[in-house]
Amino acid sequence: MKTNITYISAVALHMLIGMVVYFNESIAKIYFFIALTFFLYRVVVAPNNKKTFEILKACAYFVGAEVFFRMTKGSISYEAGKYLVIFFMLLGMFYKGISGKGYPYFLYILLLIPSIFVASTTLSFDANFRTNIAFVLSGPICLGIAALFCYDKRISMKQLNTLLLYVVLPIITHTVYIFFYNPTVRDVLSGTGSNRAASGGWGANQISTVLGLGMFIIAVRLFTKSPNFGLKILNVILFSAISFRAIVTFSRGGVITAIATIIAFLVIYYAKVNRKKKNEIIALGALFIVSMVSVWIISSKQTDGYIDLRYANKDHLGREKGDITTGRKKLFQEELEGFISNPFFGIGSSRAKDQRIEVEGQGVTSHSEISRLLAEHGLLGVMIIVILLFKPIDLRSWNRRNIFFYAFLCFWFATVNHSSMRIAAPAFIYALTLLNVTYDKRPLHRKQAAQLKA
Repeated sequence: MKTNITYISAVALHMLIGMVVYFNESIAKIYFFIALTFFLYRVVVAPNNKKTFEILKACAYFVGAEVFFRMTKGSISYEAGKYLVIFFMLLGMFYKGISGKGYPYFLYILLLIPSIFVASTTLSFDANFRTNIAFVLSGPICLGIAALFCYDKRISMKQLNTLLLYVVLPIITHTVYIFFYNPTVRDVLSGTGSNRAASGGWGANQISTVLGLGMFIIAVRLFTKSPNFGLKILNVILFSAISFRAIVTFSRGGVITAIATIIAFLVIYYAKVNRKKKNEIIALGALFIVSMVSVWIISSKQTDGYIDLRYANKDHLGREKGDITTGRKKLFQEELEGFISNPFFGIGSSRAKDQRIEVEGQGVTSHSEISRLLAEHGLLGVMIIVILLFKPIDLRSWNRRNIFFYAFLCFWFATVNHSSMRIAAPAFIYALTLLNVTYDKRPLHRKQAAQLKA
C-alpha cells in the first residue's frame, strides 16, 4: 500500500513540475540543478552495497529528463544528458569497479578513436572540429561507458523496475508540459510531416523517441505493477496521454518502436508466469488494446484524419509518397557508398554530415547509427557492430533472468536505426541488457522450512 501511495505521489509531483515549468520556463534550470544535487548527494552518501543502484537511478532520471531539459533550456548544455550519464557511470567505476568479462566494450571504445584522426584530415576547413566530433561520438562513448559499468552488475528485479520508474517520471513531466504548450493539435496542422509545434516546440523525432520509451514503461507497469483497479486506471490514463502526444508528433519511429518493444516484453513475460497471471495478462491486454484504439480514434479526429494519412505514407492530399523512410533511405545509401569508397578506416567522424553540407548545402545528420558506423569507421565499424549485437546475446546464453532483455535490445536497435544516438536513452537502455538480474528470495519460506525440519 505504501509503495502505491509513493508512486501516485511521485506521478502527481512530476505532473505539477510540468505545469509549473510551462508557466515559468526559467524554473527548468532550478529543477535541473536540484535533481543533479539530489542524485549526486545520494550517490556519495549511499553505503557501498547500494552505490550501484543509486548511480543507475541518477542515470535513469536524466535519461528520461534529457529532451525536456533541452527544449526548456534547463540543462547546462545541449549534450548534458549524455555527459551526465558518462559522469555518473565513471563515478560508479571509481566506487565499484568493472567486470573483467566486459572487456569487449573497452575494445569498442578504443575502436572509436581512429575515426577522430581520420576526421582531422577529411573534415572541411569550415567545419568546427571539436563540436562535430563531440556531437557524433558522445552517444557511442556514452553507450560504451555505460556498458562497461553495467556489465554483470548484480541488481534485483525490484530495483530494475524502480529504475524504469525513474526514467518515466520526468517523461510524465514532459507530457504535461506538451499538453499545456499545445492543447489543440488541430490548430497547428500543416500537413502530414513531422510536426514541431505539436511536439512542444522541439524536434518531433526526439520527442517521439522519448515518449515512445514512456509508452513502453507505463505499459510494463500496467501489466506488472497494477495490483488494484485504481492503479490500473491510473496507468491506462498515463499510457493514453503519453501515446496521444507521441502519435500526434507525426514522427512514427518512436511509436512503432514502443509497440515493438511492448510486444517483445509481453511475449517473454507471458511465457514466464503461471496460469493465473496469464489470464490476468489476457484481460489487461484487452483493456490495453481498447485504450490504444481509443487513442488512435481521438488522434485521428484531432488531426482531421492527417495522422491516418501519415501512417499510410500519404501526403495531406492522400497521394502516395515515394519514400516511406522520409529521406532516411537516401542517407543510408550515401553512407554505404562512403563505406565502400573507404572500407578500412572509413571517412572519419562527422564526415558524412560534412559531405552533405558540401554537396547539398545542408548538413542532415544521419538517422541510422549502423550506416554511420560503417561509413565513418570502415571495417572498425563492422567490428563495433559485431560487439554491440553479439555480446549481449552471449551474456543471455548463460543468464536468462532479465525478462526485459529482448525488449531493451529491441528498443536500442530500433531507436538507433530511426533516430541514431541523438539522445542518451538508447545507450542507457542497451546497458541495462547487461545487468545480472536477481530475484528477491522469500525469507518466510525458508523460515517455514526450518520450522518443519526442527
